[in-house]
Amino acid sequence: MHKRFTLIVSLVLFLVAAVSCSRRPNDAQIQQDIQEKTAADPETKDAEVTVVAKEGNVTLSGKVKTPAAQKKVEQIAQQEPGNTGVDDQILIEPEGAPAAEAPQVVQAPPPPVEAPKPQPIVVPTGTVLTVRMGQALSSKTSQTGQTFLATLGQPVSVGGRAAIPAGSTLSGTVVTAKSKGKIKGEGELSLALISVTVRGQTYSIQTGVLENTTKGKGKRTAATTGGGAAGGALIGGIAGGGKGAGIGALLGAGAGLVGGAATGNQQVEIPAESALSFRLSAPLTLPPPGE
Repeated sequence: MHKRFTLIVSLVLFLVAAVSCSRRPNDAQIQQDIQEKTAADPETKDAEVTVVAKEGNVTLSGKVKTPAAQKKVEQIAQQEPGNTGVDDQILIEPEGAPAAEAPQVVQAPPPPVEAPKPQPIVVPTGTVLTVRMGQALSSKTSQTGQTFLATLGQPVSVGGRAAIPAGSTLSGTVVTAKSKGKIKGEGELSLALISVTVRGQTYSIQTGVLENTTKGKGKRTAATTGGGAAGGALIGGIAGGGKGAGIGALLGAGAGLVGGAATGNQQVEIPAESALSFRLSAPLTLPPPGE
């Protein structure tokens, strides 16, 4: 009799448990119910909440605007029949909070465009350099290899670009200086330029040689060497004429050398400030202005 009673009780408990399990809502139903209740509640209707239920365990995620809304969503989940626990991962983001800005991509500036570098100035062969002598020279008193100074009287331009400004200092050399004898022989004086100073920088140059010779009773011959027949022109001064007395007009190209004044002893004299014209026998390369 006792065994029979025990069997009946066990059967009843089994049936009750089976009925209870059959009435327990599944995970999908739990998720749906919580989401619907959250959307219907005035305090949580604007919440952006995701509900996930697994074996009755509910996980809440997303964001709400107030702590009260977060607590209300959690309360709705806890009161849902069939839940076995609530994991609240909801974030509180107040209204008007600045949204996270996307990282800005800083673009590297384009490489600078380099301006074309100014090209050097090349003064061509044959260019005339018109100078004024800074000192007197003579076939009688000057020595071969002696240097002299002169000043450029006219500026030199190449292709519209200023190359050598007027007033630039030039240096030259006495190529030959030979005094005329009393009975025979001839007086000879020949010159060439060897350098020019432009904007404080000195450059070597090559010019044709100006040569003047006296023969016999005051006869004079003219020639140019190292630069052809158009090597240059010399305008002689008047012996004893004093400073400035030897300045004359510049002769045209090809005129050669017009004799320097001859003294009674038939010597070649070039007074200070005489105008001399030399031609370059090789090109001269100068840096652009400003360098």
